[in-house]
Amino acid sequence: MSRTLPMFPLNAVLFPGVSVPLRVFEDRYRALIHHLMRIEDPTDRIFGTVGIREGYEVGDHGAQSLFRVGVRVRVTEVEAHEDGTFDLVGVGLDRIELQRLEAGGPFPVGHVVERPEATAGVSEEVLEQARATFTAYRAALAGIRSDPYDGPLPTDPTYLSWTLAACAPLPMAERQALLEAEDAGDRLVLVTDLLRAELRAMNVIPSLPATEVARTRWSPN
Repeated sequence: MSRTLPMFPLNAVLFPGVSVPLRVFEDRYRALIHHLMRIEDPTDRIFGTVGIREGYEVGDHGAQSLFRVGVRVRVTEVEAHEDGTFDLVGVGLDRIELQRLEAGGPFPVGHVVERPEATAGVSEEVLEQARATFTAYRAALAGIRSDPYDGPLPTDPTYLSWTLAACAPLPMAERQALLEAEDAGDRLVLVTDLLRAELRAMNVIPSLPATEVARTRWSPN
């Protein structure tokens, strides 16, 4: 059964279990934050987000084409500024699928259903290959840019899969594919293959990760 949820489409793909900073300046998303801050229980200050496939997230005709699979996000920190903008931190909770978006109110509202993760065991070989490939990728980045992940990698296969998906500097379509993967094992195999492709490309263009060549800057709203 579908439920309604305030929606904040982004020109980015977010993942469960991962924190993300956002700057909120457009009127409709400022209205969304005001709505959430009126909720008494902080744990209920939740919105949904999906990636913008095409178009722009700013203006009256924003969010023209959206991916359907996204995540629920809980607001954990909010800083209000005198000009009416906000800086906030949210953490991804779980996957959702957007069935319909209503954009006529003060902020977008989505009709969403849960998109639960399939439960399946992950082989030790898949885990080790994923960890080893990401370690090699971090080593290749040394001296080029900052480390994409600070600290030891998670031991839980599902959280490891989300962490590597979030840290890998990949184009949006590939990040969306990681979000939509059926289970942690499939996601780890996919992110391993994608990072290996990055490593091969970096051998050709050693000055920066290959995806940096095609990446454009994005605004949260």
